[in-house]
Amino acid sequence: MKKILKKLPDSKGHFNGYGGRFVPETLMPALHELEKAYKNYIKDKNFIEELSMLQKTYIGRPTALYFAKRLTEHLGGAKIYLKREDLCHTGAHKINNAIAQALLAKKMDKTRIIAETGAGQHGVATATGASLVGLECEIYMGSEDIRRQALNVFRMRLLGAKVTEVNIGSRTLKDAINEALRDWTTNVRYTHYVLGTAFGPHPYPQMVRDFQSVIGKEARQQILKAEGKLPDCLIACVGGGSNSIGLFYAFLNDNIKMTGVEAGGLGIESGKHAARFAGGSLGVFQGCKSYLLQDDDGNVLGTHSVSAGLDYASVGPEHCYLRDLKKIEYTYATDDEALKAFELLSRTEGIIPALESAHAIAEAVKVAPAMSKESIIIVNLSGRGDKDVQEVARIKGIGL
Repeated sequence: MKKILKKLPDSKGHFNGYGGRFVPETLMPALHELEKAYKNYIKDKNFIEELSMLQKTYIGRPTALYFAKRLTEHLGGAKIYLKREDLCHTGAHKINNAIAQALLAKKMDKTRIIAETGAGQHGVATATGASLVGLECEIYMGSEDIRRQALNVFRMRLLGAKVTEVNIGSRTLKDAINEALRDWTTNVRYTHYVLGTAFGPHPYPQMVRDFQSVIGKEARQQILKAEGKLPDCLIACVGGGSNSIGLFYAFLNDNIKMTGVEAGGLGIESGKHAARFAGGSLGVFQGCKSYLLQDDDGNVLGTHSVSAGLDYASVGPEHCYLRDLKKIEYTYATDDEALKAFELLSRTEGIIPALESAHAIAEAVKVAPAMSKESIIIVNLSGRGDKDVQEVARIKGIGL
């Protein structure tokens, strides 16, 4: 198993039948350039030292692995540890990838970076990276996400980025990616696209996974120090899939249960969700082959989630591959379950999670009580919930 996993993706970006490059010909040279630069600099001592120093002194790594004592006692089962990516600079795991790609873009002599964002955290992280290394920055964001993530929009603009509203289609993450890809096609010579998740054309799924794998490497060392053994279960939410693959990757050759939690929205039967493995099928979308929500004619279906960051029609190709291998199980949490978990963690631990992360907490709420008190769960707390407080208040009918 170890040998098989380390080989992928192959030279063309395939995870068995998933992934690849499905883009206009005008973008192929840019992808080849990016792949070459990534493979070069990921082995370059100076680049690695610079990135490591920024991880330590700027991002705030290593992030804590926190034993959630009161949540554990409340649920009455397995010990629950939280990998505190919410403590990263800018408030989420997204900065791990954004800073690394901004550095890479600078090394490639690009003068401008662009990005898409849903929940706004990747947009903030990319704007932060652009400011740090001195690059022009433009962020594409759907108008629906701009409405529910107004705080992050202001943060991006404060950091010097141009935020471009996308007012077509579902006006969410899918449409923001489409516009970012159009921009890149037009301005490819001097622009780098900082894709925010483990999705899209090769080498993005591999590159983003590698930049986020620091999460699992740290968590593995930390849990061995804290408990003297590996965890029994890992849980993370899955949108495109970067925070989850970031946690899981260091444990793939271990006999550990891993669960990815998609957005169940209003329920699978309602059709208003973003659970690709529960209601999707194989297809090609925004640069790669993966599971996506589509009708019988291949038209992409609308999605829904209370969390902007999980409100996406497809999922990273490596997740499909690992699901086939039965290395990772995928389930979903509904909006209501996520909102209850949002409040539960806030009240038991004094930690307000991002709504995305609340989906992972919701899964822990389901499984922890049935596990022994000697068992250990690590939940990736991928981001903090400051950005979501106003939207949750709106849903609950509380004026702010």
